[in-house]
Amino acid sequence: MGRLADSVAFSVLELLASEAPLARFEELLEEARRTCGSSEEELESVGRLRELGLSIRSQSKRRQQREAGLSALVDTARDLAMPYDLDSLLKVITRRARLLLGVDMSYISLPDEEQGYVYVRTSDGHTSTLSVGLKLPQGSGLGSDVLANPSPFWTPDYLADQRINHSPVIDEVVRAEGLHAIMAVPLSHRTRPFGVLYIADRSVRYFTSDEIALMTSLGDLAGVAIEKAKLLEEAGATVSRLELDTSRAEAGLQEVRELADAQQVLLDLALSGTDPHALIREAGRLLASGLRIYASDGTVLSSAGELPDLDESTVVAAAMDAHTVRLPVPLPDNLWAAAVRAGSTHLGTLMLRPSAAHAAHADRVAQLIAQAVAVPLLLDSSRAATALGHVRDELLDELLATPQRPPQQLAMRAQRIGIDLSRPHVLVIARPEGDSQGKAATWASLYAHRMSGLKRVDNGRAVLLLPGTDPGAAARAVSEELTPLLGTPVTVSSAGPASDPVSVFHAHQEALRCLDAMTSLGSTGRAASARELGFIGVLLSDNHDVDGFIDSTIGPVLDYDQQRFTELARTLGAYFETGNSPTYAAQKLHVHTNTVARRLERISELLGPEWQKPERAFEIQLALRLSRVRRQLLDRTGEGPAAAPAEES
Repeated sequence: MGRLADSVAFSVLELLASEAPLARFEELLEEARRTCGSSEEELESVGRLRELGLSIRSQSKRRQQREAGLSALVDTARDLAMPYDLDSLLKVITRRARLLLGVDMSYISLPDEEQGYVYVRTSDGHTSTLSVGLKLPQGSGLGSDVLANPSPFWTPDYLADQRINHSPVIDEVVRAEGLHAIMAVPLSHRTRPFGVLYIADRSVRYFTSDEIALMTSLGDLAGVAIEKAKLLEEAGATVSRLELDTSRAEAGLQEVRELADAQQVLLDLALSGTDPHALIREAGRLLASGLRIYASDGTVLSSAGELPDLDESTVVAAAMDAHTVRLPVPLPDNLWAAAVRAGSTHLGTLMLRPSAAHAAHADRVAQLIAQAVAVPLLLDSSRAATALGHVRDELLDELLATPQRPPQQLAMRAQRIGIDLSRPHVLVIARPEGDSQGKAATWASLYAHRMSGLKRVDNGRAVLLLPGTDPGAAARAVSEELTPLLGTPVTVSSAGPASDPVSVFHAHQEALRCLDAMTSLGSTGRAASARELGFIGVLLSDNHDVDGFIDSTIGPVLDYDQQRFTELARTLGAYFETGNSPTYAAQKLHVHTNTVARRLERISELLGPEWQKPERAFEIQLALRLSRVRRQLLDRTGEGPAAAPAEES
C-alpha cells in the first residue's frame, strides 16, 4: 500500500473518530482520484478503505441505536413499574411506544369477549376522533392475526398490503389518520394474549429487526404491567367492598345494640306493670315516629306520635295478613303491621311508622314493640274487650254444642254480655276455598264485633251468629266483604232467623246442610241461604217450611185468587198438565182460549217474565202440588176457605 493509501487510512480513522457524516467519506474517494499519479491499485485500496469505514460507521450507529433503545426500554420498564390505574397505564404505554421508535401514532386494542368485538381502548398521537372507543370487527386487520398467532406483524404500507384481511371500518380510520406503516405486537400475560399494541407512521417505512425486537420486548413489559394494574384494581375494589361491608356491619351492630337496649327498656316497663299507654309512648320515643294499637275487635287501644287515619278495610286486611304469617308486614306509606299475640291468643294489631334511624330494620322494630305490648295486654285483666271476646266465643260454642245446656241458662249468659237471643238472629257459615283459614279467623273476630254478633272458627270455617231476619242478605254481605280481602273464593251458607237458643242450634245444622248442598251442586264460591235453595232448602230444613216455600214461589198468584176470586192457580195447573198448551188448557178448564191467554199474561205480571224457564217452572209445579195437598187437608179438617172462588170472566 502506497503513501496515498496510508494517508487515506488515517483520514478514515479521523472521520470515524469524529463521527463525520457520510458525505465526508465520499469526498475522500474524489480527492484520491484528483491526486495526480495515483494508480489503479491505489484507487482500489482507497475504495476498500472507504467501504470498511462506512461498514464500521454503520455498525457503530446500529450499536448506538440498540443501546439507546435498550436504555429507553429500561426507562420505560422503570416508568411502568410505578403504580397506575389501568387507563393511566395504557396512556403511558402508548406514549412510550410512540417515542421509542419515533413514530407518529400508537394505540392499544382489547377484545370484548361478551360482546364479540375488539375496541380501541387508548390512543396517542391521533389527529381524528375515530380511533378511541372504535369497535373493530373480529377477524380483520393486523390485530386478529396477532391474537390468533401471538407474534409481531408489520406492514410498510397498510392500505396497499394484500396480505391483510381488510375491513372498511379499519381502512376508514387509516385513511383519516393518513397512516401507512403499522406494526402490531401482542400484549400477553404468560402465554395468553389479551390485547394488541400498535405503532404507526404516516409514511412508508420498513421496520428493522432491532425495532421489531424492541417493540416485542415493550409488549411483554406492558403485558405484565397491565396485568399488575388489573390485579391492583381488583384488590382495591375488594378492599373497598370489605371496607363497605365492615362499615355496614359496624352500623348494623350498633343498631342491634340500640334495639337490644330499647327491648330491655320496654320489657322492664311491661313487666313492672306499666299500662299500655305509657309503654306505647316510650316505644314511640325510642323507635318510632308513630304507633297505634288496635284491639282484637278493631277498636283503638292506644296511640303515640302521628299516623294517618286508616279506614276499616285497611286495618282489617293488615290484621289478617299479620296474624296469618305471624310476622310484621309492610304497608303503603312506610307503614308496618304486626300481630300482638301471646301464643295462639289474638290480643290485637300494631300499626307503626319507624323512625328514620330504624327504617332499615322496620320489621325488627315492629316485632320488638309488638312483643313488649303483648305483655301488659295479656296481664291487664281490666281489658274488658279482650276478656269479653273470650266469653262471647265461649257462648257461641255452648249454643252449638251437643248436648246443649238448658236454654234458660244460655239466655241469661247471653244477656250478661249484651246479647238478646229472643230477638231474631241469623246463622252464617263462611268457608274459604283457598289456603286462607287463618286470615278468615282474624276477619271473623273483627266482623262479629262490628255487627254485635258472635263468632267461632270450626275446621277452617268461620261461624257467625248475627242480628237480623234475612239470612240470604247476611250471607251475601259476608261474601262481598270477605272474598276481596282473601283474594280467593268463599262459599257462604246461612239459615234462620232464630229467636231462642234451641233454634240457634237448629239454624246451625241447617246452614251446615246448606253448605254441603251447595258443594254437591257445584255452587262453591257463592252465597245462599237454605230458604233460597227452593224445594232443596225445604228438604234440608229441620222444620220443613212448606208454607214458606209455597208463599215464596206462587204466593202472589194465590193472594190474587183469594182477593179477586179468580182461578189463576187452577189455570197454572191445567197449563202445566197439558204440556204448556193454552189451547188444551182451555179445553180442560172449559173456557175460551183467549181467557187462558189473559190469565197467563196476568201470571207473568205477578211471577215475572221468567216463570216458564225449566228450573222456575219445576218449583212452581211443586208449589202447586203442595198447595193442592195442603188445601185438601184443610178441607178435611173443616178449616177450608169460607167461599169458593168465582170464575174469571
